[in-house]
Amino acid sequence: MARVQFQTIDELRGHIGEEIAVGNWAAVTQDQINLFAEATGDYQWIHLDRQRAAAESPYGTTVAHGFLTLSMIPRFMEETVAFPPAKMSVNYGLNRVRFAAPVPAGSKIRPRVTLRDVKDIAGGAQIYWRVVIEVEGSEKPACVAETISLFYFR
Repeated sequence: MARVQFQTIDELRGHIGEEIAVGNWAAVTQDQINLFAEATGDYQWIHLDRQRAAAESPYGTTVAHGFLTLSMIPRFMEETVAFPPAKMSVNYGLNRVRFAAPVPAGSKIRPRVTLRDVKDIAGGAQIYWRVVIEVEGSEKPACVAETISLFYFR
């Protein structure tokens, strides 16, 4: 999908409540999962031990960390939505996050991005997004999150 471009915050504000973009599928590899485990110190076997996961896990294979899936949201946002040039943008926080389905190693995920709200702040805007991370072939999403970003224009 092509990146959706907004020229102004007022233009963006006109789309509150709408699904703005559906991103491209991205593979989640075992190498990514291993690197995430290294970075976070989360070495739980369901993420790293293929043989044990095949034998003991209800998923039949290793699965991505939920927080790895969550951490891909900034990448997906960059790939799907373009804003007016900002001096700076900051991830401000999350209001709600749920991990509804596993992301098996080797599967593909993509975002569905809905604009929830735009609030004015000094020098910029606070933007609320609902991001649903779908897993190819799964009826349930891997992750549903409401994210908050700050954009400063001066």
